[in-house]
Amino acid sequence: MVPSAHHPCGCTMQSTFLATISSIVFLSSLCTSYKPVVIIHGILDDRGSLQFMADRITQMHPGTNVTVIDKLHGWRSISPLWFQVKAFTRILTPIMKANPEGVHLIGYSQGGLVARGLIQSISDHNIQTFVSLSSPQAGQFGDDFLHIYFPTYAKLTAYKLFYTEEGQLVSVGNYWRDPFHIPEYHNFSAFLALVNNDIETPLSDDYKDNCLRLNKLVLIGGPNDEIIQPWQSSQFGFYDETGNTVQDMEAQDIYLHDTFGLQSLDKAKKIFKLTFPGVSHLQWHKNATVIDEGILPYLD
Repeated sequence: MVPSAHHPCGCTMQSTFLATISSIVFLSSLCTSYKPVVIIHGILDDRGSLQFMADRITQMHPGTNVTVIDKLHGWRSISPLWFQVKAFTRILTPIMKANPEGVHLIGYSQGGLVARGLIQSISDHNIQTFVSLSSPQAGQFGDDFLHIYFPTYAKLTAYKLFYTEEGQLVSVGNYWRDPFHIPEYHNFSAFLALVNNDIETPLSDDYKDNCLRLNKLVLIGGPNDEIIQPWQSSQFGFYDETGNTVQDMEAQDIYLHDTFGLQSLDKAKKIFKLTFPGVSHLQWHKNATVIDEGILPYLD
């Protein structure tokens, strides 16, 4: 007998069919519910090196629109950071406008500082999560890093180059922070001292307000990085005045005085400090464990 619309078997078949359709719709919504992700490369880098991370995100979060910004590669990446921020702003702005529900931003190495410049200088940004992946957020001070890019300089004398108007035309100079020459850092730093609000400017309030728009700030680093020095700078830690002892974020003036919102974000439980041992600097964006455990859980 052919089941009629009123037969119990017909109801069962119809219910099963509707349940299947509902499941498909639900799964489909999951695949498209992730916010877009924008990734910024590091110094002397290009978008190709970040492809593994982009592919991993789309593999684990199907349907995610991932953009690795394709700009200022190689030696162009040592141009002044504000120049880079303006260039990346022109690319990020239409992405944000096309996604009013918000976007996520990942900055690797120096790209994490460029990302911070974007966040703190764009007053109407809708960046929900900022992942700073092994980025010298509190500054850089180390020979290992320096010798890669400026082999004739040592960290104890590099201030003579970086703390000049000419030295600030190089991206590294913009975030070089010599604990033995803090007055010079304040006088010459054209980027880090400004976004940290180490010195007061007409934009100080904007920099703080814009930072506080974040829902999550994820700070990733580790003791085997070997390039970011101190490695704790990736989590806003830095050397004290002796240049030997590293103080955690919570002991820094920028935190204690809440100069650009770190303490406020922390008290609101919006800061996540994640430490991964055994990862070298050039492997952060190619390490599946770092991506799966340190990045993906925060890209909702």
